[in-house]
Amino acid sequence: MKEVSENEMLSILQRQKEAYLQEGVVSAATRKDRLARAISLLQDHQQRLVDAMSADFGHRSQHQSMFTDIAGSIGPLRHAQAGLEKWMRPEKRKVGPFPLNLLGAKARVEYQPLGVVGVISPWNFPVNLTFTPLAGILAAGNRCMIKPSEYTPATSEVMAEIFPTVFDELEIAVVTGGPQTGADFSSLPFDHLLFTGATSVARHVMRAASENLVPVTLELGGKSPVVVSRSADIQKTTDSIMTGKMLNAGQICLAPDYVFVPDEKMDEFVASAERSVTRMYPTLLDNPDYTSVVNQRHYERLNGYIEEAKAKGAQVVELNPANEDFRQQPHYKIPPTLVVNPDDDLQLMRDEIFGPVLPLKGYKDISETTDYINHHPRPLGLYYFGSDGAEEDQVLTQTTSGGVTVNDVVMHVAQEDLPFGGVGPSGMGSYHGHDGFKTFSHAKSVFTQSKINVAELAGLRPPYGEKMLKAIKAQMR
Repeated sequence: MKEVSENEMLSILQRQKEAYLQEGVVSAATRKDRLARAISLLQDHQQRLVDAMSADFGHRSQHQSMFTDIAGSIGPLRHAQAGLEKWMRPEKRKVGPFPLNLLGAKARVEYQPLGVVGVISPWNFPVNLTFTPLAGILAAGNRCMIKPSEYTPATSEVMAEIFPTVFDELEIAVVTGGPQTGADFSSLPFDHLLFTGATSVARHVMRAASENLVPVTLELGGKSPVVVSRSADIQKTTDSIMTGKMLNAGQICLAPDYVFVPDEKMDEFVASAERSVTRMYPTLLDNPDYTSVVNQRHYERLNGYIEEAKAKGAQVVELNPANEDFRQQPHYKIPPTLVVNPDDDLQLMRDEIFGPVLPLKGYKDISETTDYINHHPRPLGLYYFGSDGAEEDQVLTQTTSGGVTVNDVVMHVAQEDLPFGGVGPSGMGSYHGHDGFKTFSHAKSVFTQSKINVAELAGLRPPYGEKMLKAIKAQMR
């Protein structure tokens, strides 16, 4: 993989900024054309991208890649195409205070492109989390520089090769390289920087961006909890949870990280989860639908969680329908594994798990779940299963998370009309749909004064007197 130097990246950025200034107003037609070209890349190179992702993971489900990374990227781009003309319109705002609001003054907000947006995309959904942000970035009229992950080198190389086939480097540029390239990229004077990845890395990215006062959107992760109500249908619940946990082998920022289960339903939940897995994945090792852990480091990390849990006496339940031997395999697949009532000092209860290991915590009263969630870092997602409306309201209003899905997991991220983002350590800012357009735009306030000499009429210019006092009193009512 080619290492692009800091000087090369800075040169591209400077030339993109100059090209943006030379272009002037970015028309709706230009924005739609750029979105259409991004869609064409996904359509024309879909199999090449899917094969590259599979090579990077050792094995990655082709159906999943088509769903999450190809079709799942085209949808947001088409949504932006359909909405951008409406989004571009100036917004009229209320004029005040008296007497300006009576004398013909006007106020509006105009949404201008920021200029050049930097995107650092991650390895877990390397295509989706590169192309989906482009929906808002291009709809807003910006140019873009992309630094894809070095952990998926084949996919990064394909993207570096295909973008220049339809985009001039001064519109969109892909730069590749390792950690040093990523660090240098973070320090460039972009007009905005979007980072998707780990909270630990985000601290370095934000620190580097602050040197140039570059505003950042951080899409991170954390330990997204699931609260299972006593009113929940346990089989439907485990079907949904295990689908979300096993998609991409749990390597999802929004994957359910741990589950609260009523004490008396714990055995039922474990048995139901086993049925859910068996029905979806009768086998695992050679099953083309089950994705591998991305590399040896993460494979060893996840197995380390399991071994520590066993050593500390936790109940560990391996969901392995065909009783396959995972010690002999060409990839890094791990069977879905439940850890029942683990101690909070275990590493899997401290770290974001990011894999097919799922702790289950029993509870007696629903207040225990909200209290636990509120005494831990705010998560990217929260999931509630049940039919008790009052209890659902209690969980949602008494906790803070980036987003929520009720009676399913992960799915709020797929709603283009909802902003997607975290809060606190799970992220900063949001995008998707109209909210993404606004994130990557500058909301410029414009006030047009009345033709009448308002300042003189209202006594707002020296020498001051009774007129000004009346205007002051009017404002204080």
